[in-house]
Amino acid sequence: MRFTSFVSVASTVALVSFASAKDADESTNISDVLNLTKDSFASTVNPEPLILVEFFAPWCGHCKSLAPHYEEAATALKDKEIKLAKVDCVDQADLCQSHGVQGYPTLKVFRNGEHTDYTGPRKADGIISYMIKQSLPAVSEVAASNLEEFQNADPIVVLAYVSSTTEAPAPEFSATAEKYRDDYLFGITSDAKAIAAAGVTPPAIVVYRNFDDRVTEYPYPVSAATARDIGDWVQQLSVPVLGEVNEGTYATYAGSGKPLAYLFVDPTDEKTDDHIAAFKPVAAKYNDKINFVWIDAVKFGDHAKALNLPEPKWPSFVIQNLDLQLKYPYDQSKPFEAEALSTMVAEYLDGKLVAKLKSQPIPETQDESVFVLVGDQFDEVAFDDTKDIFIEFYATWCGHCKRLKPIWDSLGDHFADVKDQLVIAKLEAQENDLPPSAPFRISGFPTLKFKPAGSREYLDYNGDRELESLIAYVEEHAKNSLKPAVKTPENDSQATFEAPRESHDEL
Repeated sequence: MRFTSFVSVASTVALVSFASAKDADESTNISDVLNLTKDSFASTVNPEPLILVEFFAPWCGHCKSLAPHYEEAATALKDKEIKLAKVDCVDQADLCQSHGVQGYPTLKVFRNGEHTDYTGPRKADGIISYMIKQSLPAVSEVAASNLEEFQNADPIVVLAYVSSTTEAPAPEFSATAEKYRDDYLFGITSDAKAIAAAGVTPPAIVVYRNFDDRVTEYPYPVSAATARDIGDWVQQLSVPVLGEVNEGTYATYAGSGKPLAYLFVDPTDEKTDDHIAAFKPVAAKYNDKINFVWIDAVKFGDHAKALNLPEPKWPSFVIQNLDLQLKYPYDQSKPFEAEALSTMVAEYLDGKLVAKLKSQPIPETQDESVFVLVGDQFDEVAFDDTKDIFIEFYATWCGHCKRLKPIWDSLGDHFADVKDQLVIAKLEAQENDLPPSAPFRISGFPTLKFKPAGSREYLDYNGDRELESLIAYVEEHAKNSLKPAVKTPENDSQATFEAPRESHDEL
């Protein structure tokens, strides 16, 4: 097994960033980002041991925001012989399609023509750091002379102390590093002086963090540890007991597989630190089952509303089941006390809490050919076994949804005469939560799903969004007849699902 000596990533990033700023001052009009076309892509990308390619659209706002950072990173990495390139997907549509590009910007890391998705930050320093890590071996060799520097080189550093780099756990440790090289910094040492300075007995694996407990040693027999064992352990340690969640850290929590408990606080409130400190013991008690975070309620007020916290009253607390997209908010009218929150968390884990589902009011009438579906009526409508159901899940702000609306309305008009057999519906997915009974969750807009009559299984519609294609799909998948029924006095009714005619006060 071969390892390469460690060079401080942080130091290198600082140096190349400084150099790129100097170069930019001297030549502001020269781009260090390569422009690729279908004719130059393979000949440029395939020979490179490491190159980052951005697939972008000139009209894309996120692409425009990324552009100066991408340019700065390209200049910074030039001296490291790491190239950055870009493809204009409007001009090179076929090339982008051949690489599976579905949104902008899409970034891919290529090694000798083989690609992986770029999962790093989108600021200059983050791109530089990520690509330098990509250029290093998965495991760096550490000696006594650079031990302390390595231990502090990244927020999470994983270091194996071994008698021999060829014996257990070195092979499994190396396999772990290959899998998680994008996320953590891995090192190995058999230097007796380094081992003595660390105060460990080899073989040992130690995680060094810049939060919570600084040093944590692998608590199980190291020689028997598998790559999966080591990876699971490091992933668990990578999440703070009570850390801040924001644009840069959300992906870590979302990918953990655990529910997420938010403490919304106002950073300008002088009592905020006290609120966080009071809540930390609750987080420490349950963090093996739930991830706990605090979040800037002023900056992310819309997220609080999306989690069914209607009032801008801070601090507030909510638990979210990320897999099912279910929300369990703490009653904002009650006193905010750590003991009450601890009780709430225990009840959630015991399955005693009921999710709070957001719903728009049930429409009093359904006058359009497209049925307006809301959360409180979802089960009644979406699981009617007697009807074929085609639902558009949309967001009011979504540009693609706005473009689809007249087409979806026309689809409803086309099948208006068979509303008793086929329901064309729409649901505003950010104003209406899906109940636990729904066999799917919505992650993008618009999402189109079809349920044949006599089934509870929803099919994903992945075709184009032209009216003719939608009509053809319905005709192919509908189980009911799409011929209008002959009207008689007994069946001459326009109603498909009716809102209750009587109003009742809530108890």
